[in-house]
Amino acid sequence: MTWLQYALMTVFFWGIYGVLLHLGRSFMPMGPETGNAGLKAFLMVCVAYGVIGIAAYAVLKGRGSNMAFGMTGISWSLVAGLAGAAGAFTLVLALGAAGTPLALGGGGYGAAAAVAVMPIVFGGAPLVNALVTILKSPPADGIKSISPLFYLGMVLAVSGVVLAVKTAPAPVAHAPAPVPGTPAVAAPVK
Repeated sequence: MTWLQYALMTVFFWGIYGVLLHLGRSFMPMGPETGNAGLKAFLMVCVAYGVIGIAAYAVLKGRGSNMAFGMTGISWSLVAGLAGAAGAFTLVLALGAAGTPLALGGGGYGAAAAVAVMPIVFGGAPLVNALVTILKSPPADGIKSISPLFYLGMVLAVSGVVLAVKTAPAPVAHAPAPVPGTPAVAAPVK
């Protein structure tokens, strides 16, 4: 497979990640545990990373790797893992806050929280990546040699994020679920 095929697979997996994560969060026990639902979902994400880690180990062994790791490689890979895990952690918190009703100080998106949160994440992350990459490895001819079209792309990316969030579809309003043990109240007859 080519790098582009792998990149498109990543787009797919990360594209559904926020929706699936919020769905998992929404099926955790609620009531007094509502505030912990996102962290419980994140804990399951961490378990999934462990499963994928075992698969990566199997692929390395299948390729005949000698399993030697350099200390600098280990260090930077752990820092990368911490950054990725911290991003997943704050994503869970963002989805929870966006899904909380407006009356409770949240975003009011309910089950559609991912439609507001994910454009910010996936529109903003490439901008941060581009800026950090340029600072870490500046162009041979200097920053001034960067095409104005690159900067236009950055502005368009920010504009796209703002448009996506500002015009995100409103969630479907659902009637609150009846509290167990209370009699149902019939609607008045007109």
